[in-house]
Amino acid sequence: MKPKRQQVFIIAEAGVNHNGSIQLAKQLIDAAVEAKVDAVKFQTFIAENVISKYAEKAEYQKESTGSDESQLEMVKKLQLTFEDFKELKKYCELKRIQFLSTPFDLQSVTFLKTLEMGLWKIPSGEITNKPYLEKIGAYNEEVIFSTGMSTLGDIETALQILTEAGTQKENITVLHCNTEYPTPMKDVNLMAMITIKNAFDINIGYSDHTLGIEIPIAAVALGATVIEKHFTLDKTLPGPDHKASLDPTELSNMVKAIRNTEKALGTSIKHPSESEKKNIDIARKSIHLAKTVKKGNVLKAEDLTIKRPGNGISPMLLAEMIGCKAKEDLMEDTMLHLKDLEWK
Repeated sequence: MKPKRQQVFIIAEAGVNHNGSIQLAKQLIDAAVEAKVDAVKFQTFIAENVISKYAEKAEYQKESTGSDESQLEMVKKLQLTFEDFKELKKYCELKRIQFLSTPFDLQSVTFLKTLEMGLWKIPSGEITNKPYLEKIGAYNEEVIFSTGMSTLGDIETALQILTEAGTQKENITVLHCNTEYPTPMKDVNLMAMITIKNAFDINIGYSDHTLGIEIPIAAVALGATVIEKHFTLDKTLPGPDHKASLDPTELSNMVKAIRNTEKALGTSIKHPSESEKKNIDIARKSIHLAKTVKKGNVLKAEDLTIKRPGNGISPMLLAEMIGCKAKEDLMEDTMLHLKDLEWK
């Protein structure tokens, strides 16, 4: 069964922003720990198993790394070894942060199973990779998968493959996502996350590629239970993803904002909060005398006014007050109480 989390699960996506350096990868882990995210995630792949030598780079990759090399040549420089990932997993355990890595080929899936992550993050590009989905689905562990470039039909098919392979539906979280780096605000379409939830009655979240932190916060307000966001130590470093990533300060600010948003969402029960109860009498009003009234006088509408504070007779009872008698002389601006009056 999927573990019940008490708060939004925040994944800091280190991805390939280590630039092929395990030392830089460890520094990314340190930054993720400092930002107080729940997990730090990398990408595990054997480049030749994933990318054809004829595959072109995406436009954003050409812009950030140049066009004088192939996609395969670019990605090979960003590859860590399986032994590196074993070391990074141990480093995460030492730093008390959850280690995750997304596999991009079946050999990497098999390897990552030996690390016993217990949670699989499937990227948008693999949502139509049936053998890949079947292999992960057969493990019957928690699955989070992104849906960039997808239709509801694509999501439905992927869910069917995962569940038929053996993964329980309640162990799956579907992340709305847009696969453009950075994603233009006009293309975020955040309400599609709600459509996914309603269509499949499933756990939802959001994997963000926009600049800044406001969209993940909005996603949490809309019900996201998982947030994933790329981060880097330095946006000016060479590589395809640094420019569209958060720096450590921004990552920390995002986490704080998400945690505050969670607190602000509350329980959905409308009632005075503990912090505001002390202000009820100060901010509300009660019935006061507009003029001095002698003992035995019958109160008329013009004798009464409504003023702060609110710890007297409620203005909701104003009509009932008219016609009551004063039990004693009462001065102008006196806040009335039941003991002051003889009720009609």
